[in-house]
Amino acid sequence: MPFNRRTFLAASAALCAAPFVGRAAELLPAGKGRRVVIVGGGWGGLSAARHLRDLAPDLEVVLLEKNPAFWSCPLSNKWLVNLVDTQFLVHDYATAARAYSYTFIQTEVSAIDRDKRRVVTAQGTLDYDWLILAVGIRYDYEAWYGNDRRAIDHTLRNYPCAYIPGKEPAALKEKLENFKGGDLVMTLPPMPYRCPPSPYERACMIGGLLKSRKIKGKLIVLDPNPSFLGFSRIFAEQYQDQIVYVPNARVKSVDPFNKTISTDFDDIRFDDAILMAPQQAGDLVWKAGLVAKDSEGKHTGWADQDPVHLHAREDERVFLIGDLMDKVSPLFGHYPKSGHMANRLGRIAAREIAARARGVVPEKLLPESVCYVFSSIDPLEAIRIDSRYKFRGDGLIAQSVKQARDPNPMGEDVQWAKSMFAEFLAFKS
Repeated sequence: MPFNRRTFLAASAALCAAPFVGRAAELLPAGKGRRVVIVGGGWGGLSAARHLRDLAPDLEVVLLEKNPAFWSCPLSNKWLVNLVDTQFLVHDYATAARAYSYTFIQTEVSAIDRDKRRVVTAQGTLDYDWLILAVGIRYDYEAWYGNDRRAIDHTLRNYPCAYIPGKEPAALKEKLENFKGGDLVMTLPPMPYRCPPSPYERACMIGGLLKSRKIKGKLIVLDPNPSFLGFSRIFAEQYQDQIVYVPNARVKSVDPFNKTISTDFDDIRFDDAILMAPQQAGDLVWKAGLVAKDSEGKHTGWADQDPVHLHAREDERVFLIGDLMDKVSPLFGHYPKSGHMANRLGRIAAREIAARARGVVPEKLLPESVCYVFSSIDPLEAIRIDSRYKFRGDGLIAQSVKQARDPNPMGEDVQWAKSMFAEFLAFKS
């Protein structure tokens, strides 16, 4: 299906027009039973809602999400270059809510009152017995611009990176389809960030696009991190005329108006850009006062959760799941910030709350993660990354990672996504 921003936004709007429980102007009054409120309708929040209904049918489950429709970041890089259809990535919240018998309300949460166990939204307040925050990430533009709102807004409008669902993916796709040549700069965030291999996959997709369309331009990748998964070799071998890869290139400052980026070693001018700022836990984690601090008392930028049971260290009634989480182990640091991982963490949070609601000690559970990364368009080549976790003898969480290169993928990533969507979105192919 040909893409344009109008059809994309129309598809999302059409999905939100379907009737569902909880769409009324007023939020819900206090119920007879105990209530779990989930803020964030991504892979983690949807998984938690779906499994809570199975594990604790006596609990009321309410999912709050500001966007009208679910948008999948996994597979979106292929969508940017027309290898996946838009309709496959956009899904209806109402279908999942009806299938699993929880309440969905489209609204934006502005504050959390942990003392009163209450969330504040544009439509009113909602009390909870347990709260799950699955609000993802925010961009830390202050690292580049301080409090210069004009520069931040200009960057969001003109140089979107599309790592937060909403209008950004459509804007980025339109940018790539209209790119006629010149220097297209893509900055990568410093670790940790959402879906570690994704920017490298995106670079390969863009490189393939430039090559197939014979566009006289280059993608300049500024990476503050060391090379990941051997992608520097892939860039050199497959996209030597399309991609200039610069590892260990920390961005010191950005001038989005004069199109200039300063790194530790050079000043780079660009014709267009995809500006990925450093990332942090979403705004509501900060507003709730649940951001972790390091040994010097400085904010780490990520949520301060118990690494095993996932509740906030300062509040056992609040659970923190998905990409917003801080380190879980001194052995490897953060869990990969991926859709599969968020889904599994949502399951664990559901089991934790269900057990506590019954008055029993929760079982200690660990997640796993699967990620498909594509390194070439023509021919298609993929890498599968499997991450597994176990408790070491001293109680620390240990990680093992396996990588398998597939020179002849047969749609395994799409089949994986379909099975995941079927589980938490009630998706039917």
